[in-house]
Amino acid sequence: MNDLLYVGGGNPLNGTITVRGAKNFVSKAMVASLLGESPSVLRNVPQIRDVGVVTGLLELHGVAVKSDPDAGILDLDPSNVESAHVADIDAHAGSSRIPILFCGPLLHRLGEAFIPDLGGCRIGDRPINYHLDILRQFGAVVDKREGGIHIRAPRRLHGTKISLPYPSVGATEQLLLTAVRAEGITELSNAAIEPEIMDLIAVLQKMGAIISVDTDRVIRIEGVDRLEGYTHTALGDRIEAASWASAALATGGDVTVKGATQPEMMTFLNTFRKVGGRFDVQDDGIRFWHPGGDLDPIVLETDVHPGFMTDWQQPLVVALTQAKGLSIVHETVYENRFGFTDALRGMGATIQVYKECLGGRDCRFGQRNFHHSVVVSGPTPLSAADIEVPDLRGGFSHLIAALAAKGTSTVRGISLIDRGYENFQDKLVALGADVSRDAGRS
Repeated sequence: MNDLLYVGGGNPLNGTITVRGAKNFVSKAMVASLLGESPSVLRNVPQIRDVGVVTGLLELHGVAVKSDPDAGILDLDPSNVESAHVADIDAHAGSSRIPILFCGPLLHRLGEAFIPDLGGCRIGDRPINYHLDILRQFGAVVDKREGGIHIRAPRRLHGTKISLPYPSVGATEQLLLTAVRAEGITELSNAAIEPEIMDLIAVLQKMGAIISVDTDRVIRIEGVDRLEGYTHTALGDRIEAASWASAALATGGDVTVKGATQPEMMTFLNTFRKVGGRFDVQDDGIRFWHPGGDLDPIVLETDVHPGFMTDWQQPLVVALTQAKGLSIVHETVYENRFGFTDALRGMGATIQVYKECLGGRDCRFGQRNFHHSVVVSGPTPLSAADIEVPDLRGGFSHLIAALAAKGTSTVRGISLIDRGYENFQDKLVALGADVSRDAGRS
């Protein structure tokens, strides 16, 4: 029952909620604390499951973590870092992919690291070969064993020159967390430059790192012998903010998202306006609302930053089911991100999935038989259904669909949503949604 939510749909979401630090940054900043020789303080930390997973992994490695959840503050003291037992890491990490990012800091601190078999949301291949190749180029020895991978550094890691075939966020984070204490200069070409990456670079610079970012996606790091702790306030979660914006649009509502900031969301805001939504940028957040009348269809391609973020795509597709006409969405970041549309079709949406690149350009998935484009025809009324959450972003998108649908939906597997949406049920209630864990109350 704790993993199930009843959602009474058909009512606009109205009100004000607050988003805190970005899931895609906070966990990486927590890992970065391992690199310091003194304590770190991280502010604006959300109460999400990923933070709990990383907290537990840090504690397994001897980091003292003090948390003030209400204030959103973490104190991280890495003075007594030590090796953790393999079984403990495996049991605590669960399906999280975070342990791979522990490798660089642990190699510097302990000379070895172990990562269990990795899980994560089922949205594409997301191979870890980028990570392992990067660690090898720094001089690490990678040994694949039953149940995971053991990595060791026979001597101090050394700088290297790496060109990524695709600007992977995870691979860029891995390189940054490894290069800052490696001997010599490291150069990364075709790097990811998402706002969360830039905030991680800001944290590392506060710790004593020397990092430069060029306009051509080249990052250069000059390794240093020692890093100190940091004090930092995390940037707001632009994915959660956009999810609530899409929920306002899909339900015909009016939602103010405190903590949302314009600079990181400019691409989303342009698209939100093209669809017919309205927004007002305020000093402490952004108000999003449906102005009435018909929404407009659009042609959209996801891309790495500064393009339209893949994590914005799924909740917006739900809103596009209510636009008048044909919308086309081409997913170029993850090859299997349209599985969530099966549930939408079951609720009455008219969505066709294609293997072809239906955007303005061919992408790396075009000749590989992946269903990575959709055509959405609307507006279509949605009806309540029994829904199983497939992954984090798809799950929240299903939740939006249930809120827009007529009748009461049963949403199963909502613990996945807890990974990245802080107190989402309380926020839904604050916005006037009819949600309950008890079938008799919705």
